[in-house]
Amino acid sequence: MSKGLVVAAVHPGSIAEEMEIEVGDRVLAVGEEELNDIIDFQFGISEEDFTLLIEKLNGEQWELEIEKGPGEFLGLEVETISTEGLKLCRNNCTFCFVAQMPKGMRPTLYDKDDDYRLSLTQGSFITLSNLSEEELTRIISLHLSPMYISVHAWNSEVRTRLMRNPNAGKLSEQISRLAEAGISIHAQIVLLPDHNDGDVLTETIERLSDLYPAVQSIAVVPVGLTRYREHLTFLRGFTSQEARRILDQGEQWQKDFFERVGQHLVYFADEFYVMAEREFPEVSVYDEFPQLENGVGMARKFITEIESSWKFLPEAVAERQVHLITGTSARGLFESLGNRLMDRVNGLKITVHAIRNDFFGSLVTVAGLLTAQDIALQIDDLSGEEFLIPRVMLKADEDLFLDDHSVKWLEEKVNGKARIVENNGLAFIEHVLGYSLEVEQFE
Repeated sequence: MSKGLVVAAVHPGSIAEEMEIEVGDRVLAVGEEELNDIIDFQFGISEEDFTLLIEKLNGEQWELEIEKGPGEFLGLEVETISTEGLKLCRNNCTFCFVAQMPKGMRPTLYDKDDDYRLSLTQGSFITLSNLSEEELTRIISLHLSPMYISVHAWNSEVRTRLMRNPNAGKLSEQISRLAEAGISIHAQIVLLPDHNDGDVLTETIERLSDLYPAVQSIAVVPVGLTRYREHLTFLRGFTSQEARRILDQGEQWQKDFFERVGQHLVYFADEFYVMAEREFPEVSVYDEFPQLENGVGMARKFITEIESSWKFLPEAVAERQVHLITGTSARGLFESLGNRLMDRVNGLKITVHAIRNDFFGSLVTVAGLLTAQDIALQIDDLSGEEFLIPRVMLKADEDLFLDDHSVKWLEEKVNGKARIVENNGLAFIEHVLGYSLEVEQFE
């Protein structure tokens, strides 16, 4: 087993750079404590004065005395969560997306992690069913907060059946212990028709809301189903009518919770509003967007950011054609925004390409799961014109789609110029117009 944590980045001008720490070095210990994981590292460097034991690439070991001023950071990032690697998931969930992946994709896409350290540091959802008593005690004793927890169902029998892990039935005890210890919790419910909706969902929402303020938010998201389910349990998606019923009930919960605690507490994924053919709620319904990283409220936030720019838009631009690439669930949103922009800015022409997901199947409608292959097959020659790709389609640290094709490959296939757009309204408007706006205009 490799010792220590490998340095992934050193920030320019930081203490770490000044101490000549380099990418590839290993941090072996902070003070007298050997490092086993990122929690040890973060707690160790939170002090203002400490000692770092560094192993250089040539094998030399350096003991460095670190002194930080108030609010000053070490400026060092590590690339691994633990010396033993990620804690893997032992669930066999009926709705597991990884189990619905085709063969032959890059190995990391098949990783099934369920690591509480990723929940703390990256906001990844964990199930608690793979958590040992020692790990649960550590979370409580070190007050590791917030935790992002995939609940799915409060009912122990239903949850065990969905996740096919006997430990899944311990949720109520585990989450109650965390709440009693003052650990903040953001909960997620992946909703399946005929399994954990209806009365099961009502019980889950009520029991979680009873734990407020420890439970800070509850996200309800629809199950994601691909076409690769030949040997898996039969599951279906929600109908429009079912989505409307869920949102009707959800609006009543939100109203009740707001009257009770001043927060709406439960939030529904954008896909539910698309399925129900309803407008996205106003910004106020999402409170402070506590589950934005989970895609909940993203559409409303995006619309609001764009609408804040209307009064700053030019009356006209030089003739400009822009192509917007998105998933089928966002077709209506982007066609509406495109038409409004073209009405306001003369010379601007926007074409929306809502790409059908043939790779995973038509039931997968979000932009983040589109592949370069599907985009290339469904777009004609763009004749050198620009097309906008949302960052969510690409690998976090590289310009690669899920099928491992690059942005450059796609440019060549469609004969166009790609522009990668971060998921915010300002970036979108700037790429559509072809020039930058003053950020102060949006404050």
